[in-house]
Amino acid sequence: MLDIAFAKPALPKSGALALLVHEGERPSGLWQQADEATGGAISRAFEVAEFTGGKGKTCVILAPGANLTRVLAVGLGKPADVTAKVFEEAGGAVATNLSQEPSAAVANSALDAGQAADVALGAVLRAYRFDRYRTREKPEDLPKLAKLTVLTAETAKARTAWERAEAAAKGVFLTRDLVSEPANVLHPAEMAERCGQLTELGVKVDIFGLKELTKLGFGALLGVAKGSANEPRMVVMSWSGASGNGRKAKDKPIVFVGKGVTFDTGGISIKPAAGMEDMKWDMAGAGTVIGLMAALAGRKAKVDAIGLVGLVENMPSSTAQRPGDVVTSYSGQTIEVINTDAEGRLVLADVIWYAQQKYDPRFIIDLATLTGAIIIGLGHEYAGLFSNDDGLSQRLTAAGLATGERVWRMPLDEAYDKQIKSDIADMKNVGGRPGGSITAAQFIQRFVNGKPWAHLDIAGMAWATKDSAVIPKGATAFGVRLLDRLVADNYES
Repeated sequence: MLDIAFAKPALPKSGALALLVHEGERPSGLWQQADEATGGAISRAFEVAEFTGGKGKTCVILAPGANLTRVLAVGLGKPADVTAKVFEEAGGAVATNLSQEPSAAVANSALDAGQAADVALGAVLRAYRFDRYRTREKPEDLPKLAKLTVLTAETAKARTAWERAEAAAKGVFLTRDLVSEPANVLHPAEMAERCGQLTELGVKVDIFGLKELTKLGFGALLGVAKGSANEPRMVVMSWSGASGNGRKAKDKPIVFVGKGVTFDTGGISIKPAAGMEDMKWDMAGAGTVIGLMAALAGRKAKVDAIGLVGLVENMPSSTAQRPGDVVTSYSGQTIEVINTDAEGRLVLADVIWYAQQKYDPRFIIDLATLTGAIIIGLGHEYAGLFSNDDGLSQRLTAAGLATGERVWRMPLDEAYDKQIKSDIADMKNVGGRPGGSITAAQFIQRFVNGKPWAHLDIAGMAWATKDSAVIPKGATAFGVRLLDRLVADNYES
C-alpha cells in the first residue's frame, strides 16, 4: 500500500509536486511560491495548456525548475461543487499521473483534515495492483510511487481522519485480492482459511465444514456443492466492538451475508464457454463481507457485527444436482431446482435463515453477484437494492451517495411470486426471464423471517473492465466502503 504522510505546507526541496486547483482560482500560497521558484514556468504552462482548474482536468509540467522533477495540476472544479468524492478522485489522478515518481507532495490553498484524508484515500485506492502472478514485468513498466505527502495545516487531525480511512482501504484491498485470485487457488477451504487471518484484528472466526453443514441440514447450499471435489464451507466472523471487554451492547448485532461461489460453471445447466473465466469472481459478495469485517475491526468500530459467508464451488459432474431435483433448505422449505445456474440464491437461503435463528439480528444485508438481469436493468453504474424496510433502504442509498458506491432501489411485490411457484415443491429457484433480478430477490425474501433486510445484487459492480478515478481495472471491492459508511453513520454506539 502507498505510504501516506501529512505535513505542514512548504515547497518541496525536490521531487514531484501536485497542485489541486479550483476552477478560476488565482495563484496563492504554495502554488504562487512554486511558480515564483520556477521562474513562472507553471503559469506559462497553464496558459499554453488552457488549464483553468476544470473538474478532472490535468496539466503536467516536466522539470520546471527549483529541483522539482514534475508539477502536476489537477482541476477540482467550482468551489461550490466540490465534495469528498472530488478530492478522492483528485488523489486518484495524482497516483495515476505521478506513478513514475518515487515520492510526491500534494497541496491546495486550504486543505482541511478531512479533505487531506480524502485525497490520500483516493490515491491509495487508485494505486492498488494485483501482481502476485506477474513474473516477467519490465522495471520501466512498474509504478515507482511509494510515498505521498499531503500538505495541510491540520496535520494531527488529518492523521486521525486517515487512520479511519486507511482501515477502509485495507478492507478494500483484502476484498480486491480475494476477488482477483484464480479459482484453482481460492477454493472454499482456502477462502475460509483466509477468513481466519482476521483473528489478528480481534475478529472471532468459526469455520463450518461439510460434516457440520450436513448435520445442520443445509440442503440448499449442499446441493450446489455436490458436483465439486472441493468441499463447501460456511464461515462466521464476529466483531464485538460494542459488547467487548465485558460490556453489554444496547442493540442486537447487525448481520452481513455474502454469496461465495468460488467458481461457477453453472453446474449441469452449464454456462457458455466464452467469458466463463469471469466466474472466478462469483464470490465477490462474500469477498465484500470479509473486507467489511476487516475494515470494521481495523478502525475498532463501536458496533457488534456478524459476517457470514457461504462458500461453494458449482461444478458439473456425475454427482452434481440436476435440473428438476428437489432440495430441503435449512428452513424446512423445499425448492425445485429448475436451473442449476441459479445457485447463489440457494446458498444465501440457508445462510440467511441460520443467521436469523442464531443471532436474532437488528437487520440483515446480503450481497451477491446474483443475476445478469440486474446488469441489463442498471448497467455498471448502480447495484440493485431490494428491501423490505424503507428506513434501511434510505440509509443505504445515502451511504452510497457519500462513498460513490451507488445503489438503486428495485421493487418487491407478491405478484412476482407467481413466477417462482412450483408444481411439486414450496417454490422453484427461477421464474423465467421477465424481472429476473426481482424474482431472485423474491426467492431470497422467503428465507427472511420478518427481520429488516436488504439484498444488494452487485453483479454489475464487482469487476471493472477499465480504469476509473479511484478503481484500477479488475476487482472493485464494491460494497466495503458503502457498508462501512452505513455502519459509521447510523449504527455505532
